[in-house]
Amino acid sequence: MHLSEITHPNQLHGLSIRQLQQIARQIREKHLQTVATSGGHLGPGLGVVELTLALYQTLDLDRDKVIWDVGHQAYPHKLITGRYSRFHTLRQKDGVAGYLKRCENKFDHFGAGHASTSISAGLGMALARDLKGEKFKVVAVIGDGALTGGMALEAINHAGHLPKTNLLIVLNDNEMSISPNVGAISRHLNKMRLSPPMQFISDNLKEQVKQLPFVGDSLSPELGRLKEGMKRLAVPKVGAVFEELGFTYIGPVDGHNLEELIATFEQAHQHAGPVLVHVATIKGKGYEIAEKDQVGYHAQSPFNVATGKAIPSSKPKPPGYSKVFAHTLVKLAENNPKIVGITAAMATGTGLDKLQVKLPQQYIDVGIAEQHAVTLAAGLACEGMRPVVAIYSTFLQRAYDQVIHDVCIQNLPVFFCMDRAGIVGADGPTHQGMYDIAYFRCLPNMVLMAPKDEAELQQMVITGVSYKDGPIAMRYPRGNGYGVPLMEEGWEPLPIGKGEILRHGDDVLIVGFGSMVYPAVQVAEILSEHGIKATVVNARFAKPLDTELILPLAQRIGRVVTLEEGCLMGGFGSAVAEALLDANILVPVKRIGIPDVLVEHAEPNESKAELGLTSPQIAEQVRMAFFSQQLTSVK
Repeated sequence: MHLSEITHPNQLHGLSIRQLQQIARQIREKHLQTVATSGGHLGPGLGVVELTLALYQTLDLDRDKVIWDVGHQAYPHKLITGRYSRFHTLRQKDGVAGYLKRCENKFDHFGAGHASTSISAGLGMALARDLKGEKFKVVAVIGDGALTGGMALEAINHAGHLPKTNLLIVLNDNEMSISPNVGAISRHLNKMRLSPPMQFISDNLKEQVKQLPFVGDSLSPELGRLKEGMKRLAVPKVGAVFEELGFTYIGPVDGHNLEELIATFEQAHQHAGPVLVHVATIKGKGYEIAEKDQVGYHAQSPFNVATGKAIPSSKPKPPGYSKVFAHTLVKLAENNPKIVGITAAMATGTGLDKLQVKLPQQYIDVGIAEQHAVTLAAGLACEGMRPVVAIYSTFLQRAYDQVIHDVCIQNLPVFFCMDRAGIVGADGPTHQGMYDIAYFRCLPNMVLMAPKDEAELQQMVITGVSYKDGPIAMRYPRGNGYGVPLMEEGWEPLPIGKGEILRHGDDVLIVGFGSMVYPAVQVAEILSEHGIKATVVNARFAKPLDTELILPLAQRIGRVVTLEEGCLMGGFGSAVAEALLDANILVPVKRIGIPDVLVEHAEPNESKAELGLTSPQIAEQVRMAFFSQQLTSVK
């Protein structure tokens, strides 16, 4: 059977180990070819091929439910659930999503792009099953990186308290999240999988027993039970934590041995109550380059399969915002030992890996634990340190209570750096960073700023580190800057709450925030071709808003347009409109940003075009709103 013939996971039933191994090779080939062509997550899916095939051979997927944590480890799942023929559209507009989506496929029982949710969701489904008197299995597959998330531990604590609720948790232990795992849980798992007695028993027991007189190969079934019993005796701590929490623990199991995996899952299904199967896998398995660089090949832009090298861009690109942020922070931290960079398992993505290399004592990785990261920063601030919390906008949502309760209420000087703000592209709705303006500007004591380019980002990093009067946040987009010259000296903080005028005109006031400032200038240039003169303001701050600058201009010009790469509801445009109303300046306001919709996966430029956020589209909207009497359209 070829992988392309599999449209339902139950077709795996009855296949031999040899046939499953052939399917495994085909999955890896298809996965590798697709990601090499279009980009996407690579290492996670390559590591769970055998785990997926073995698990699905022991389940009836017309009834049983499997919940995958995060979802980028579920590419093999997608390939055997009817999406092989469309897999080449992975992460492309209108194509196969990079994460699981309930609306995409009936076998995607729970969608998630943020880690540590699978056990909670699975337990909820199991409890619903029991309440309705139904009979089916529920399996939650979670990586050891995601197990560092507090939500996963809360769910384990709850599940262990329910001895009559059948739930299988498969722990995919590859010693990695995106970066290497940190913390006591990771250390405990390493002890379990690397224990010398465990290795000896796993590797040598069968051969040792064969040497016994009158035994030979005759004890195969009993050998398995003996092996498990000896594991318990030799390594009494193995699984002790999970068993004390109320789970039946099985493992560690070789995550690339199909025969052993199938036998283990069949055994696990026989146990009542919560069961945890500990599976040891290799991230990037089957592609040697990815196995050797598990951080670099967690996800990749298009690359050459033979060399593993990224396909070079047709023209040089300016430095990315994350790189400029890291460069600036490291230079500041070299001269200020109180600066401490904090990441939640995203060192490479945020650029804080540069701080880790240069000043490891001023770097903290807390694992996938955004809530802890924020309150940890609050504690550091209490003792006079300068904590810099670098977390993607989409992930900081997970720590909203901590931002309010532990930072804002106590007015502590924590600097939040929100990478990937705005439209992020192929990762889709779970990763779009479009809500932070709305959820930060309503918080007492909070300052919120966004740079128009990479040089202004440098100034804002200096501003954030220097600000001591309370919490301050900076949002900046994914991708590259504009190529403006970077500052190497003479760094000074910006005055809090002060914007700047970039262009003068008497017909319309355009106020841009962050990544929409340069488009605002482009819009003004397009409008000027039609005789419409615009004043363009770079707001710099959404809170406090520069009312001293904006309000007089709005009153004099009489027409206001706001531009933001964030949700319109409660966003930057709302801030400007509220300020005008509060000052009794009753002028028409056109707010342009992201409407009340979920932005699906696509290239950012495709999403912006669909939302009407390209410069020509914005210029046309401005003309139609305020100058519709003019007959020429803006092209």
